[in-house]
Amino acid sequence: MNSLHFSLLRAGSLSSTALSPLPLSPPFCLPNLSTYCILRTSKRIFFRAKASSLTSMKNDQGIAGSPKQQLAKLFEVSLRVTAPEELDIDPAIAPCQNPKFGDYQCNNAMGLWSKVKGKSTQYKNPQQIGQAIKANLPASDMIDESSIAGPGFVNVKLSEQWIAKCIQNMLMDGIEMWAPKLSVKRAVVDFSSPNIAKEMHVGHLRSTIIGDTLARMLEYSNVEVLRRNHVGDWGTQFGMLIEFLFEKFPSLEVVNDQAIGDLEAFYKASKLRFDSDPAFKERAQRAVVSLQAGEEKYRKAWAEICNISRSGYEKVYEHLGVQLEEKGESFYNPYIPNALELLNKEGLIEESEGARVIFVEGKKIPLIVVKRDGGYNYASTDLAALWYRLNEEKAEWIIYLTDVGQREHFEMLFAAAKRAGWLPAGDSKYPKASHVGFGLVLGEDGKRFRTRSTETVKLVDLLIEAKTRCKTALIERGKDKEWTEEELDKTAEAVGYGAVKYADLKNNRTTNYTFSFDQMLNDKGNTAVYLLYAHARICSIIRKSGKDIEELKKTGKIDLAHPGERILGLHLLQFAEVVEESCTNLLPNGLCEYLYNLSEYFTGFYTNCQVVGSAEETSRLLLCEATSVVMRKCFHLLGITPVYKI
Repeated sequence: MNSLHFSLLRAGSLSSTALSPLPLSPPFCLPNLSTYCILRTSKRIFFRAKASSLTSMKNDQGIAGSPKQQLAKLFEVSLRVTAPEELDIDPAIAPCQNPKFGDYQCNNAMGLWSKVKGKSTQYKNPQQIGQAIKANLPASDMIDESSIAGPGFVNVKLSEQWIAKCIQNMLMDGIEMWAPKLSVKRAVVDFSSPNIAKEMHVGHLRSTIIGDTLARMLEYSNVEVLRRNHVGDWGTQFGMLIEFLFEKFPSLEVVNDQAIGDLEAFYKASKLRFDSDPAFKERAQRAVVSLQAGEEKYRKAWAEICNISRSGYEKVYEHLGVQLEEKGESFYNPYIPNALELLNKEGLIEESEGARVIFVEGKKIPLIVVKRDGGYNYASTDLAALWYRLNEEKAEWIIYLTDVGQREHFEMLFAAAKRAGWLPAGDSKYPKASHVGFGLVLGEDGKRFRTRSTETVKLVDLLIEAKTRCKTALIERGKDKEWTEEELDKTAEAVGYGAVKYADLKNNRTTNYTFSFDQMLNDKGNTAVYLLYAHARICSIIRKSGKDIEELKKTGKIDLAHPGERILGLHLLQFAEVVEESCTNLLPNGLCEYLYNLSEYFTGFYTNCQVVGSAEETSRLLLCEATSVVMRKCFHLLGITPVYKI
């Protein structure tokens, strides 16, 4: 068992020397407090100040950013004093597993003891090291109290006044001040990537939604993101399509999307002809040669097919609010010879059964970079794209989103790049490349999500149905009599599209998930509908108070005296570290978990703390506003449009 696992386990079963429970001011009847506390600490990771984190401090004023980051700085000072000879010890900070012991804990004592044990040292056991770490902590406004638990865990309770000040500063200066500042400056996110002449279907949903959210989180974290749509716009299939186009439309002047009609049907008809007619197949193969040679007639036909297809998937992106810059396979085609030559000079490319390949250690089959017929393939295009992104676009992090079935391809691609010296060995140094794999979208029968006629579901049809169902539900609730048609339409769109996105993003991307309109459009439980309505309710509380919230930000003060207020305040402050962890792990479901927990904590706060008309009205209205601000930023990062009334 490694020290990380040991620390986590031990933190959950502390000895009798642990902190006493925090004093609570009666009456205190917050429901399901233990459930809230378990939610708060689930699936969180350690923060190591240097080695394992992307993050450096946003600023040094101690009133913005992640509590873990700032605690790490304080404990780093203490560790240098406690064990000055051990220079490679970085602070290991984690949320307390049980909030009654504190908010965070430093878990370095055991690891440090293993390093100094047997040497000339003043310490007799890890608990003494923990005591020294605690004693050597520099004074700070952020720490209310600290104590030792078990074999040297240093528990820290944050100051309520410090938490409140951080939240107030955010309300005044904007939530951008809470953004993590990642060490990487420029990243490529390669996502969506449909094939030309084929409609976007439900299989493209996950790549598009997950990729957009990762791009948004990185952009929020001050990273320049190059959003790349690596469309399949090159290859042998275009000979088939072009030749079929010439047969149907001898004059290209009349070719447009209305003339061709359903592009998917056009593709299938050309494929049927290709498979059944040897003469047509031969003409199609010659057309590929003419296209690759740059003959104007063929290039023009190719461009027309691409434009028609592009107009189709741009409608999907418009529905989803997704921005992408297209750099398809054809863009990288001119760079393939140079990339392969560089690899060849490094001695990586070998001849094997008539093809040119790169052998990768640990893989049974090689990476084919030139086919037997001398043609290029996905691997040769991907190698050229990787070289271009590293050398021309100067990307420090290149992130590829595809289904998990392509994992081995990318493992081999990255291994070849490391052997060539394009990427450093290991995965902790930059520049680096990461494959973000995701599972399948399943129907409620547990099989791939398809229509009743076993066709793949068109993505645009799925989105339209989500919006239609939401609009019907709103009309059934009588909203068509209260709202304008525009308000009704925009709300249905926000909730419908948001429901589709959130149902995907809340799951760990590596697993399959079941697509169900009934579940995702439910207004109870962990759904976008519930969260959007929760946000609208908070906005309604503020409106009904009749107070000018902007004026309150300037004149009011937040007080976290009630336990429900403190729980909510601390969770708000942890937003930055959740975004950082989601970026580091490339797992958007962590942000979804945070957002759902935030709504639960707000419910606990609102149930137990009267807002409007109370003596603490100003403070509690500011907490309501802070919650709505953080929720809206979560929605933005998830690509969901918030609603303000229900």
